[in-house]
Amino acid sequence: MKLFQRLALGAAFFTIAVAGALAAPAATHNNAPNQFVEADGVRYAYRHFGAQTGVPVILLQHFRGNMDYWDPAVTDGLAKQRPVYLFDNAGVGLSSGETPDSFEGMADHVAAFARARGLKQVDVLGFSIGGMVAQEVALRHPHLVRRLILAGTSPRGGVAGNDPRVPEIALRESIATLEETAYLFFDPAPSSQLAAREFWERRHQRQEGLDKLNSMKVIAAQGAALGKWNTPGDGTFSQLSKIGQPTLVVNGSKDIMVLTQNSYTLQQHIPNARLLIYPNSGHGALFQYADDFVTQANAFLD
Repeated sequence: MKLFQRLALGAAFFTIAVAGALAAPAATHNNAPNQFVEADGVRYAYRHFGAQTGVPVILLQHFRGNMDYWDPAVTDGLAKQRPVYLFDNAGVGLSSGETPDSFEGMADHVAAFARARGLKQVDVLGFSIGGMVAQEVALRHPHLVRRLILAGTSPRGGVAGNDPRVPEIALRESIATLEETAYLFFDPAPSSQLAAREFWERRHQRQEGLDKLNSMKVIAAQGAALGKWNTPGDGTFSQLSKIGQPTLVVNGSKDIMVLTQNSYTLQQHIPNARLLIYPNSGHGALFQYADDFVTQANAFLD
């Protein structure tokens, strides 16, 4: 009799534990904790949430950005179907170490982070300079990357923009306001400016465990890397032919930060690339059209 009572009691505790686990809310963009992993003397900050199975996707952020600058509509949308990793490269945000002054160096840090987390194969979504780093990850560590999404970015030696307000806003010490973000990342069209305000609200929903703003030292290193990347080449873009991974290139029709024509160049020279251009939109087209982008990105990654 006592044996049956002990078995029943054990089953009850097991049922309660399982029910509690099932009831626990899944982590999302707004509540995923900051985590850290160390490799080669660098302590990388990251957030991990989403599905428990599938190929993980690592998201690489834009100039001056950190984990808080992603759009929850995008990150949570991707997380419904796959594990998502937001990541601060060396020296950026909450990560330690020195920020490299080249995208090759930043790419090696992405690979080091993946190894430290035990990730054998990943998909990579790179936005803006994150897309430049992503290209180098694919070239330098081809066995790590399965598929590639390049958003609002350019090839090495691509065409640089000439709007004087872009560096004026991007390189100063203070962070961009809503109005400045709307100017840099969105089109003047009313629909795009409305999307800018909606994106701004979503981006600031997270209240706990915020990332650390980047120092001017980090910004200078990223700027130096961008300067090297934008040095005119021979016009052949031959390095792109070596990217063997299936690639989705995404941009807005009127990107003033990284000119839209660079996206056409990427698609034309990467052997297995498709192109997605959104209308009446700028650099942040993936945020303006977040729902459609997530649908397209998930279909491509699947």
